[in-house]
Amino acid sequence: MAVERDRDSKLQEQSASLSRFYRIILGWDYFRLLKESNQRDTKKNGKDGAPPGIKQVKYTYSSVEDYISTFEPLLFEEVKAQIVQRSDDDDENSVIEWKHGVVVKCTESDGFHLPEITYGSPHKDTSIAQNDLLLLTREKFQEGNKLPTTFAFALVEHRQVRDMGGSDMSNDDRCLIVLRLRMYLAGEVMHLDGDKLKSSPRLLRMRSLISEVEKSVYILKLCSLSTISREYLAVRSVSSLPFKELILAASEKNQSSQNQAWKISKPLMEYIKSNLNESQQQAIHVGLSRKSFVLIQGPPGTGKTQTILGILSAILHAIPTRIDSKGKSHGTKRGLELPIEEKYIQWGQASPWLSGVNPRDEIMPIDGDDGFFPTTGNELRPEVVNSTRKYRVRVLVCAPSNSALDEIVLRVLNAGIRDEDDRAYNPKIVRIGLKAHHSIQAVSMDHLVEQKLNQVAAGTDSDSIRAAILDEAVIVFSTLSFSGSTIFSKLNHGFDVVIIDEAAQAVEPATLVPLSSGCKQAFLVGDPVQLPATVISTVANKFGYGMSLFQRFQKAGYPVLMLREQYRMHPQIRSFPSREFYNNELEDGPDISTQTERAWHVCQCFGPFCFFDIHEGKESQPSGSGSRVNIDEVDFVMHMYLKLVARYPVLKSSSRLAIVSPYNYQVKLFKERFKEIFKQESNKIVDIITVDGCQGREKDVVIFSCVRASKGKSIGFVADYRRMNVAITRARSSVLVVGSASTLKNDEHWSNLVVAAEKGGSLFKVSKPYASFFSDENLETMRIKKERKGAERGPREDDNVELAAYGGNVAAEDAEPVPADDHDDGYAYGDMDEADGGDD
Repeated sequence: MAVERDRDSKLQEQSASLSRFYRIILGWDYFRLLKESNQRDTKKNGKDGAPPGIKQVKYTYSSVEDYISTFEPLLFEEVKAQIVQRSDDDDENSVIEWKHGVVVKCTESDGFHLPEITYGSPHKDTSIAQNDLLLLTREKFQEGNKLPTTFAFALVEHRQVRDMGGSDMSNDDRCLIVLRLRMYLAGEVMHLDGDKLKSSPRLLRMRSLISEVEKSVYILKLCSLSTISREYLAVRSVSSLPFKELILAASEKNQSSQNQAWKISKPLMEYIKSNLNESQQQAIHVGLSRKSFVLIQGPPGTGKTQTILGILSAILHAIPTRIDSKGKSHGTKRGLELPIEEKYIQWGQASPWLSGVNPRDEIMPIDGDDGFFPTTGNELRPEVVNSTRKYRVRVLVCAPSNSALDEIVLRVLNAGIRDEDDRAYNPKIVRIGLKAHHSIQAVSMDHLVEQKLNQVAAGTDSDSIRAAILDEAVIVFSTLSFSGSTIFSKLNHGFDVVIIDEAAQAVEPATLVPLSSGCKQAFLVGDPVQLPATVISTVANKFGYGMSLFQRFQKAGYPVLMLREQYRMHPQIRSFPSREFYNNELEDGPDISTQTERAWHVCQCFGPFCFFDIHEGKESQPSGSGSRVNIDEVDFVMHMYLKLVARYPVLKSSSRLAIVSPYNYQVKLFKERFKEIFKQESNKIVDIITVDGCQGREKDVVIFSCVRASKGKSIGFVADYRRMNVAITRARSSVLVVGSASTLKNDEHWSNLVVAAEKGGSLFKVSKPYASFFSDENLETMRIKKERKGAERGPREDDNVELAAYGGNVAAEDAEPVPADDHDDGYAYGDMDEADGGDD
């Protein structure tokens, strides 16, 4: 009963917070938002002209009120920006998709108007969905024309499809879409710290319009509020989060005692020692100490996902130090006898399952199949629960994006989890949410529900099946946003542990969403010196809204464990980011130099780390866009690429070579050039992406086009050192940077990179014509003579392919083979969640 009362109380609080959220947003004037946004864009950068009530994000907070009063106004600024945002890439071809609807009926509840509107649409049209924010108007409008006088926002609370014909209709036939909407027409909320409303004639006119049946309205979709509404609820409910004091103070006052520590079996410990390096093992030991928040920084190539798998194996099979399966103590020193009330507190902290379902009330098999979910066909055995482990720790694993999440799911399916006896097995897992990649479809919620429905009697409720699957799962995978969906409110238990991957790439409110599950411990895994969270609002960004919870804790002095041994990059690539971003603490894994050497390294300008100074290049800005292009850099890169793949055909693959640029228009121009040459095959032979789209990827060769080249000192957001770090650390064997040294040296980090290239003898000043730089005669002058140990090794198959392409100019001992297992870490995601990257 107490659990149900708590759940009901929490739902009531959430309902009140959501009502406040919608009252504020739905009363806004759309055209005023557009005007304010345009005025802000014309002003210089800075905090002048910021709306009243905006405060800078701090590292620590004195109270819940201080916290909410900081984040709430910034979150609303982000909502405004999402409403008015426009895609730079599609400006020229953008089409306003109006839908013509008819009011069927309208009711009122709790101060909101709830109209029901229908419109005709093709069956396949899913452009409007639940939680979308719409603009309703009496008449259409076009930019630059006379603005409407009757308009208001509306939230889609429910969407239903009704056939307009028989059951034999084709998919192209039209159907009737029925939208149940929520509108707030009482007036505009003037201040966040009060309920004072400003009356509005346009809202009164809209109220009159939707109150009449069969009235005509026009509908324009603006954005979805699903994600940001969940983040708002998380901010408003910070007082009820399990780590409230820790979140506010960014410090753990009551350190975990030894009595709270967990231990794992000797075979599992031996596996961890044998397969994980020292810093990875340390991360697991800190987790077993039951520290409330564990922050793990994973620089590029340091085995972050492998560490997460190790953490999962450890925490799923750990037991409290003071508990023995035979009822004996493990020798932990006992203090004074505690009062029974204090014992209950200690037991609850050390044994989280005791506060949930009593394990004696669960029917657990002594040994054998515990009912595992289907996997991708690997030969790992299903989960076995034996007599020594009659309880479960339940884990929620989250990431900001679907692609980052699916990479972890795939690794769990392929590698499995280790049990107490160091055996690999498939734990019972489920991946919930949208856009699951096809490679992990077998454990996606929709697939599992479909399977169950085929096995049970007709009429079984799919919602109850979803709840049952969640209850049975040991590990649930979800994006940060989806972890706040209503499906979690139906769980009979919370999660003991939450693991958030790419935690430094999410705004703090997003990170709070999965923590509301009532967990006992949270692992934040990420890297604050790689890509930041995406924030649309320039105002919110300037006031620190883009700072992740991970980064705030780190800046406040909270201990962060860094993974130090990298297994991706050639040492000459690793050297600069280690020195510039990681306090020179990155170390190379065993034999990484040998594993990342390639045949093209015999030419100095195709070495592991090169900078090409296109000092005659010029940047330009396409009309009406904040993006930029540099045609000279495009021309140079095209010559470089064609020469590389002519000599080394193995690089003619999108899995081996990428061209990266910070600017959308530069990426677009590269794609057009490659399509002109290679036609439809262009996307298969080279990966052309923005910096924001390449985090998490690996390539043999990365060519990075910086674009900025001007007499002015500004290099725009290219100055973001995090984007620089991501771009140059995607490469395993060669990173080839193309830019204007004189322009880039105006920035401290870029100046250090140029100087590093100069000192390493890998800076090349390039003039037109670019073809002469890549002539065979010039490349021969840059050929590196090497004496190798083990030169007696005969040529391998990969050598012969590349040497033949080279024209026989390189001796076999000068070429390194390409490993047979040289491929992308993870898999290709296509367009899934790939960010387009920001522009100035």
